[in-house]
Amino acid sequence: MKKNLLLLIGLLVTSLSWADIKVVYHLSEGIPQASRAIGNIRNHLAADPKVKIVVVAHGLGIDFLLDGAVNQMDQAFAGGVSDLANKGVEFRVCNNTLVARKISTDKLLMEAKVVPAGVAEVATLQAKQGYVYLRP
Repeated sequence: MKKNLLLLIGLLVTSLSWADIKVVYHLSEGIPQASRAIGNIRNHLAADPKVKIVVVAHGLGIDFLLDGAVNQMDQAFAGGVSDLANKGVEFRVCNNTLVARKISTDKLLMEAKVVPAGVAEVATLQAKQGYVYLRP
């Protein structure tokens, strides 16, 4: 019995080490947070190119995904977002924020996907899809 239990634990540990890591980056604070997140995500992908990353933005966190958005050094976000999207990073924007702020979806970068509610999206990714939560 003890031997079987040890074997089962060993198999479980081995299978967990082979599992793909999934991470949700939660952004709600505006441009400075988005700048940190872009750098964090680049570093994350460099360390683990197989990681699955979803960025969920709501409130002021969506600002970097608006057409023409620039960081504190007046550099456009569009190129960085496009580069990360080409590496498999997904960008999701809260529709509740768009409605409350009266922002049309045509103002979003093409890489951004609208979801009904940002906070609900974060919760679903964590609770039902096994994503690890990060807030830069």
